[in-house]
Amino acid sequence: MLASNIKFLRKSENLSQEEFAERFGVSRQSVAKWENGESTPDIFKCCEIAEHYNISVDVLVNMPLEEQNVNKETSDGKYIFGMVKIGERGQIVIPKYAREVFNLSAGDRLMVMGDTDKGGIALAKVSLGDFFKR
Repeated sequence: MLASNIKFLRKSENLSQEEFAERFGVSRQSVAKWENGESTPDIFKCCEIAEHYNISVDVLVNMPLEEQNVNKETSDGKYIFGMVKIGERGQIVIPKYAREVFNLSAGDRLMVMGDTDKGGIALAKVSLGDFFKR
């Protein structure tokens, strides 16, 4: 899974193996071997790659990213940004592309809403002023 995910992530940004290698401080040959399953990046490099793409190392290593339709926009303005994992204290990392699309940055406030009948949770960017309008 790791080999195909590295290749998928590289191609998702239209990077050559050489460009991907430069970004992560390795040789083009290393990237080629990772993608062919001949070798694997060390744990520190996996962490660096996962952090860059705003996914967990678990997702990078174990989940097929191609099937997740990461960063896919539908024709009606709806998006699929992939999956996130809930941490021990309930925290999630909102994917970088989602933060860019919705102009989210550190310190922004999000309202968390849910519908138990449909089994869904939604987030909406809000400001405190939204609650004090007359």
